[in-house]
Amino acid sequence: MITRHRVSSGSPYETTFGFARAVRVGERIIVAGTGPVEPDGSTTSGDAAAQAERCCAIILAAIEELGGTASDVVRTRMLLTHAEDQDAVGAVHARFFGKARPAATMAGVAWLCRPEWRVEIEAEAVVSQ
Repeated sequence: MITRHRVSSGSPYETTFGFARAVRVGERIIVAGTGPVEPDGSTTSGDAAAQAERCCAIILAAIEELGGTASDVVRTRMLLTHAEDQDAVGAVHARFFGKARPAATMAGVAWLCRPEWRVEIEAEAVVSQ
């Protein structure tokens, strides 16, 4: 039997939509799409960089809670609602994960869960035993 370890970030969507922020199975940690949600459930104020900062902080906290680090990140996906935000979001991504240099995708999307969200990010990590 495979053991799964799950963590929650407290996002209101986790309970409503029925998912965990992150799941660890063996050496692999998978972090769900992460929007800029504050501890009180509100959206992070500010521009796309501020929102990306919050997304990355939530992601890194989940990875660390499951025994990983930023250097274990092997894959990220950044979803943007405005193409002009790519440089700002990319710079935040580089600050958090640039040393690991994960395979990364940045894509434009029509919408995210909340109309004020400009970015959502997901990640995968592999932690050596």
